[in-house]
Amino acid sequence: MNAVLAAVVVMLVLSLLRTPVVVALVAGALTAGLLSGMGLEHTLDVFSGGIGGGAEVALSYAMLGGFAVAIAQSGLPHAMADMVQRKLGSTQGAASRTVKYALILALIAVAISSQNLIPIHIAFIPLLVPPLLMVMSKMQLDRRLIACVLTFGLVTPYMFLPVGFGGIYLNNILLQNVADNGLATDNLNVMAAMWIPALGMLVGLLLALFNYRKPRQYDMERLQAAERVEVNYSAARLASVVVAILAAFGIQLWSGSMVLGALAGYMVCTLTGIIRWKQADGVLIDGMKMMAMIGFIMITAAGFAEVMRETGEIATLVSGTSDLIGGNKALAALLMLLVGLLVTLGIGSSFSTIPIIAAIYVPLALSLGFSPLAIVALVGTAGALGDAGSPASDSTLGPTSGLNVDGQHHHIWDTVVPTFLHYNLPLLLAGWAAAMVL
Repeated sequence: MNAVLAAVVVMLVLSLLRTPVVVALVAGALTAGLLSGMGLEHTLDVFSGGIGGGAEVALSYAMLGGFAVAIAQSGLPHAMADMVQRKLGSTQGAASRTVKYALILALIAVAISSQNLIPIHIAFIPLLVPPLLMVMSKMQLDRRLIACVLTFGLVTPYMFLPVGFGGIYLNNILLQNVADNGLATDNLNVMAAMWIPALGMLVGLLLALFNYRKPRQYDMERLQAAERVEVNYSAARLASVVVAILAAFGIQLWSGSMVLGALAGYMVCTLTGIIRWKQADGVLIDGMKMMAMIGFIMITAAGFAEVMRETGEIATLVSGTSDLIGGNKALAALLMLLVGLLVTLGIGSSFSTIPIIAAIYVPLALSLGFSPLAIVALVGTAGALGDAGSPASDSTLGPTSGLNVDGQHHHIWDTVVPTFLHYNLPLLLAGWAAAMVL
């Protein structure tokens, strides 16, 4: 069996069996290394060398965790919950549902903006979502729906809109790599190529809204214990925490560093008295504990991806699909998309998948007579497939980091599985359709 295929299967099966994701990633990496003939020692060396790639993001999340706890101590969660509770108490039936969907639309708008308008990526999630958990719990919103909503906003903009992170993915990575491998991209409209796959993501969002519309109960005592908030809040404290949040986002945009942004917000909370100076260490440690799982998964995932690349069998897996295709365009499109899904599920990054698959897919698609727009749609969708639904992807780890602060949201079964089912299946069909009709 191909070592990469075996590694991804081992990782996914162990994760679904509720094995800690870190353990599943290590087991998958060892499987890939040993099956490819790298040997145990070399596999461990490559894995250890690769984990450094996730260290910066893990540190960023640790700092954001401390800032998130500081926000909770400001009383902001209770202020928002009280406001929504008053609104819900004065509305009935359709009006109450309007409030819920207004919150969902606001989260979609913020998530989309984080990819292009204010390109802070996943940094907003640990800061914005935990204060809203009490609001969501009082409205009995299913957190699986919120995970799907956030993932939609994190993935769809970069695969369709060529600005912000979308500019990097579509112009700098997708168009550049297909051009480097023999496709003329002059005057090619990338949005015209990717609108059908993006429509598939929208269909997935609508399915999630339908499937998770029923109320779901959460333990409010566990949520309050996790927040450790001061229930009494004042206008001055709320104003201070708003300034802290703006400072965090502003510093990140200016410096490009989530670490500096989180540090700035945390220091504003300290200087304005939201956090007492004697409690500063404890608050930061609590935040780091809250984000520890996410950080270690990110670090381990970087090592796992490095082992997969070192095996050299990703290219073998991609090129091996050509032996099964013959001259069948429909089968070719389906197999190329499925391999892209498999690779991104393992690596956890659409941005890293495109250079791997483009070298094989572009010449193969040209030989089969696919149009330039169809080839761009095919490669772009093959890269994006698996970003939603990968245990090691920012697009799933980010939502979990915000939704699981009280331990009531499981990363695999409440984020990974729902996003995989609602987005990868429609995206697979939409990508195939785009390759056939464009």
